[in-house]
Amino acid sequence: MKSEDTPFEGGPMDGRVLPVLLGPTGHPPKIYRIPVPDAAGGPPTVLVYRRVPRGYSKRLNLPRGWKYAYAPEGDTGSGLKWPWSKPGGRPGNTPGGTPDAADG
Repeated sequence: MKSEDTPFEGGPMDGRVLPVLLGPTGHPPKIYRIPVPDAAGGPPTVLVYRRVPRGYSKRLNLPRGWKYAYAPEGDTGSGLKWPWSKPGGRPGNTPGGTPDAADG
């Protein structure tokens, strides 16, 4: 697998450069999670970094590379967005469940 040295900005990893595995398209993942173990033995804290462009080329305005920026709010991404997915994902909306009054 190919990897690329990717810089990190902000948060506890500020200024560090880590080798990040590239996906099948040649890009690093959009979200990079780093688990940090708790000193007291509790659950680990997860640091979340988002991929942002390092800069853009002059002629075609394409990204020149990637870096990771710290996301203090954590992982707020809702995952994949399919056209047939309903917003909100209600818990009672299962294939074997009963239809709601709003759904008919």
